[in-house]
Amino acid sequence: MRPVPAEDGFAPLGLIPTLLQNVAAEGYTQPTPIQTATIPLLLARRDVVGCAQTGTGKTAAFALPVLQLMHSRPNEPKAPRKIRALVLSPTRELAAQIGASFQVYGKGLNLRHDVIFGGVGQGRQVDALRNGLDILVATTGRLLDLHQQGYVDLRHVEFFVLDEADRMLDMGFIHDIRRILPLLPKQRQSLLFSATMPPAIAELARSFLVDPAKVEVTPPATTVERIDQDVMFVEKSDKPKLLAHVLRNVPIEQVIVFSRTKHGANRLVKSLEQAGIESAAIHGNKSQNAREAALGAFRAGKLKVLVATDVASRGLDVDGVSHVINYDLPNEPESYVHRIGRTGRAGRSGKAISFCDREEIAYLLDIERLTGVELITDDEHPWHCEAAVPPPPGSPGRPSASQRPQHKPQGRPGGRPGGGGRPSGGGRPSGGRPSGGGRPGGGGRPGGGRSGGGR
Repeated sequence: MRPVPAEDGFAPLGLIPTLLQNVAAEGYTQPTPIQTATIPLLLARRDVVGCAQTGTGKTAAFALPVLQLMHSRPNEPKAPRKIRALVLSPTRELAAQIGASFQVYGKGLNLRHDVIFGGVGQGRQVDALRNGLDILVATTGRLLDLHQQGYVDLRHVEFFVLDEADRMLDMGFIHDIRRILPLLPKQRQSLLFSATMPPAIAELARSFLVDPAKVEVTPPATTVERIDQDVMFVEKSDKPKLLAHVLRNVPIEQVIVFSRTKHGANRLVKSLEQAGIESAAIHGNKSQNAREAALGAFRAGKLKVLVATDVASRGLDVDGVSHVINYDLPNEPESYVHRIGRTGRAGRSGKAISFCDREEIAYLLDIERLTGVELITDDEHPWHCEAAVPPPPGSPGRPSASQRPQHKPQGRPGGRPGGGGRPSGGGRPSGGRPSGGGRPGGGGRPGGGRSGGGR
């Protein structure tokens, strides 16, 4: 099946009037590439494996057709509601956002959904399950726990969505998924989304998808358009001073600072507090209430600095993030791509700044090999460490910030995906390396006509 052209908005995708009205009420005028490719396939009852990152509109790509197909075959009016759609998410934050999308898009369809995850009491979640649900969004651990207690019945699932599958792999949830799959009916429609497709995920997809259509709108390792990517070489002991310096002297609207560890994130918050800079941390050891409070303040613009581990590198969709700072470089280069994707959203420009000490040089080189982009060296700070600077192959030295091509950030015209922004790779000096490709736009919330549902 060929993707439906997106020029005429969502109408050609075959969505029912209620869904079109709900999408329009959210201000979305044009579907993103992942939506134009995926929605008709799912409506045609195909299994789908999709390669797409967060921010591309993939939640709407599966939520809209699932809602339509379930509405077309409703439960019997007086029969108890049964779970007919199951969506698995790697994190509580992403699960909550997926649930919010079903709430927004499902208005007027008489379909009941809820979200279950760990870190909070199970009482309210058990009550929702007892009252009956059509759509369940869940993290794997709490789902298995409640199933073992007899509160979750998955024997009637018609639609199964596995979102952020590679993140599930990274977080060690693949074994949980393999325990959940036998609990589902063999006759069902299934969808897997993943930003990357490592062998373990490809094998998992083959184990439960039936003749799937493959959709790939973005090469899995490309970085986001409109993001300037700089690196600051610094001794490890000087990183706290450099962070405070950047936060005080760089015009930042909102920033996410990434730490490699939970304890490191806590130390950063204390260090910033001592420097008179307010911040909050989110990571796996924080209670759900604490995480929600920090995210709520950040989304509302009341908090400028959010310190996070990689638990927040996906599914955290805040349009006002102007900067991402990699205080610690990730040891998996794919995580870098997902981290910096938290900025440059909604058609805006963004900036990623990475601190690199001597022990992280190998991580930096892995990132540059994966993305095909050589990060610009910013040596105009008081703690520049020349000894930590690796020369690029075949080049006398790394490009510096003074060599950066000047460009003006451009908005996305007419609310359509893509458009504007820098050419692929940002037109940076490459030092003999290939230029990295830019990701198609979409999935954000540009003012005026918004692209389709990047929740």
